[in-house]
Amino acid sequence: MRLMCVLIAAACVLVSCGGDGSGGGDSAPGAEAVIREWADTLRAGDVAGAAALFALPSRVSNGTEPFILQTRAEARAFNESLPCGAKLLRTSSSAGFTTAVFRLTERPGPGRCGSGTGDTARTTFVVSGGKIVEWRRVADRPEPGGPVV
Repeated sequence: MRLMCVLIAAACVLVSCGGDGSGGGDSAPGAEAVIREWADTLRAGDVAGAAALFALPSRVSNGTEPFILQTRAEARAFNESLPCGAKLLRTSSSAGFTTAVFRLTERPGPGRCGSGTGDTARTTFVVSGGKIVEWRRVADRPEPGGPVV
């Protein structure tokens, strides 16, 4: 149990590094720029453009078990399934992961953000070669005593 507490504390320290919005830390170079481009593209309603920023294959999880996007059509369907647009507020990086905090917005398309508009959301990304290889929604308000992401 003591080891678990030490590991959680270490994770909190590591994840809080780079919180100046620079996308610094040891994330892939340019991760913040790719994340910003993805958010801006999707917010404008360009689902195909947003999907093009995903590597194939890539791993995604939006509150579900992770699954693999194998085709461009699957990447488009995943991006289409996101009802909200998002404006990037800040990023922090640790151990190759970049966590982005977004302000949710409405966006053109079939979905509606509705009451989520204006809320914040967090997603952790792995970006490699200018493409998103991993996209995972994470808790926006971490539980007390849990790791901060």
